[in-house]
Amino acid sequence: MGIPSEYKKLLENQQYEFIGEHSAVKICTWTKKSIRDEGVCYKQKFYGIESHRCCQLSLTVNYCDQDCVYCWRNKLAIPFDTLDNPEKLAENCITAQRKLLTGFGGNEKANKKKLEEAQNPTQFAISLTGETLYYPKLSEFIKILKDQSHSTFVVSNGQLPEVLEKLELPTQIYISLDAPNEALHKQICNPTNKDSWQRLTKSLEILNKIKNKTRTALRLTIIKGMNDIEPENYVKLFEKADPHFIEVKAYMFVGASQNRLSIDKMPRHPEVKTFAEKLCEISDYKIIDEQEESRVLLLMKDNPEMRKIEWQ
Repeated sequence: MGIPSEYKKLLENQQYEFIGEHSAVKICTWTKKSIRDEGVCYKQKFYGIESHRCCQLSLTVNYCDQDCVYCWRNKLAIPFDTLDNPEKLAENCITAQRKLLTGFGGNEKANKKKLEEAQNPTQFAISLTGETLYYPKLSEFIKILKDQSHSTFVVSNGQLPEVLEKLELPTQIYISLDAPNEALHKQICNPTNKDSWQRLTKSLEILNKIKNKTRTALRLTIIKGMNDIEPENYVKLFEKADPHFIEVKAYMFVGASQNRLSIDKMPRHPEVKTFAEKLCEISDYKIIDEQEESRVLLLMKDNPEMRKIEWQ
């Protein structure tokens, strides 16, 4: 079956570079800004990730089992027709990154040293669009990058706990936590799985089990007047996962989400911070850092010095 040509063309018009049948690279806005010395991603501030050396990619542009109201993508659920080869993907994502950066060669604002370094990314953010854990060869892909001394961040919606439990662990694994209760979870995430809440909570428990083997994180996307409630129930979920990091981030009024939500659902940074403070008041977590431009705060319980990645 494959990805519809019109959808593929849409992504290509949005500067996605396909590196396989269901995989693509897109240069992050913060990568571009960093090369122009106009700022860095909050991941650099929080974790030491160099924005200009980060490759942002998706291995599942064809599939997601949720249709979250805040997502910038329209849901696509096309079964895997041909599986992309992980070795080829590891090569192709570098080639695609270099191709997409070509225009910076003539940009007077480009930091030439950063541009040269950007040709060889050291960090791979495996998220972007779709549910990453549906790619059957994800563990192989992660291992290839790890063997090359690259760091890998993987974002998941927590709907495949059986896959998460056996996954080749990345440098940092994220689970999206979008609601404090099952009813609101179903309203916001529009999951395909009827037992989606149970799958999510099982994934949180697995996160707890693997926290001594890799870095673990929860990401809360705060939608004003919708899921910025019941901090005590969020904290109960925090306790299930006991993650090293919690990111509390604003919903952004972009892409397809503009057809589902109004702009007043996008909270300002002080509003996100107020909710983060409520979470901290009733938990062991504390605000460690924040980046106002991205409307995001980092929460940790202890050992804040471990948040910066040690590069080889």
